[in-house]
Amino acid sequence: MSFTALPTILTLTTFSNHLEILNRTHSYQEAIFYMLYAAQQQLTTKELRRSIVTQTYGSIMSKEKQFTPAMLSQYPGASFLFKDRLILDFLNLPSDFIEPQLHGGILENMKDFILELGKDYVFIGSEYPVKVGGSTKRIDLLFYNRALHCLTAVELKAVDFQAEFVSKMDMYLEALDRDVKKADENPSIGIILCPSIDKTMAEYTLSRSLSPTMVSEYQRKLIPRDILVKSLHDYCRFLDQATEGNIIDNQ
Repeated sequence: MSFTALPTILTLTTFSNHLEILNRTHSYQEAIFYMLYAAQQQLTTKELRRSIVTQTYGSIMSKEKQFTPAMLSQYPGASFLFKDRLILDFLNLPSDFIEPQLHGGILENMKDFILELGKDYVFIGSEYPVKVGGSTKRIDLLFYNRALHCLTAVELKAVDFQAEFVSKMDMYLEALDRDVKKADENPSIGIILCPSIDKTMAEYTLSRSLSPTMVSEYQRKLIPRDILVKSLHDYCRFLDQATEGNIIDNQ
């Protein structure tokens, strides 16, 4: 068989990336995703390996992303550009970290953060100032999304999601659209990053927002694969014992 006869998808990324995908994925759907993702993001083999290990497939394909109606209407189909969960293990944050440590760690590891966020993001600035009335407000991180052609405000939180985070983001996006956005750019979007999200609270809060905003979780550490495998084995053993001992009610 000649090389030109190979399916087009096999020519999208490098041979070493194909080996990585072959050795690390568990279904053909997952394999196809990483072929397309590696090509779209122009991933090196090392970057692809991290994407597979941090389960980018599940994070991007998730149906439980927390979007405002404005995000869905103004950017239809763009959900595949966002993750519902980021892995920030490269920050090495302490267990009792505070927001300045989170912010500073991201600035020191911006290349890794953009790889986790998505390579379409171009970093513009930290503590980016916007005028609101007679005061100056500061956006934690400001990016430009090349795929959506819009400014992207990122708010970093060291505490779990709260409803008031959304109204604050609404204000930032309004200020960006009025005073910073260029005429040929699309409406600005907002991403609120929290360590944990009460999905019901987020859904109720986001449903009333008129701004294109999403809420995403982040994890400071990735659970090692061998621990997950052992946990799965332990769980299966528990189910076997529970069934044999009638611990689980089958009614």
